[in-house]
Amino acid sequence: MKPQNVLILPGWQNSGPDHWQSRWEAAHSYRRVDQHDWLQPRRGDWIARLEEVLFTCDEPAVLVAHSLGCLHTAAWAAHSQNTVRVKAALLVAPGDAEREEMRPVLPSWSPIPMQRLPFPSVLVGSRNDPYCSFERAQAFASAWGSRFVDLGEAGHINAESGLGDWPAGHAVLAELMNL
Repeated sequence: MKPQNVLILPGWQNSGPDHWQSRWEAAHSYRRVDQHDWLQPRRGDWIARLEEVLFTCDEPAVLVAHSLGCLHTAAWAAHSQNTVRVKAALLVAPGDAEREEMRPVLPSWSPIPMQRLPFPSVLVGSRNDPYCSFERAQAFASAWGSRFVDLGEAGHINAESGLGDWPAGHAVLAELMNL
């Protein structure tokens, strides 16, 4: 699979230079789907941008989503007629935009689509993620038809989690790329 067809989907506020998504992008030439507004994300704008980038891929893409990027993937899949353009998705530490404290910050992200994704996916969750309970992450995996991976107590599975290049996560991505 060509690296330009591996699409990085960061969450709210983007992923900084020490985040595993940014490290993978730099190390493997994967492509970040840049958004117009990282601080006040609008679901419709993000869905349209992903659709636009997918049409530049010359083979079905693999999505690498973190946090709000997971909800982005589910929302895009629920609305797009071009889901055949995605081969698989790695969904890491989904954020829960339906939590009471997140609703005013991310108003366009509710309701969260809870239907099966039309492509294979793996969801990696953490038992102490401050943005999504472990049970809710498992419920997302079940609804989306994703294989669930329990990463233990890894926080939000971001730069603060101390994962560095996160080789174990990249191994899961490699499995999806080789489907």
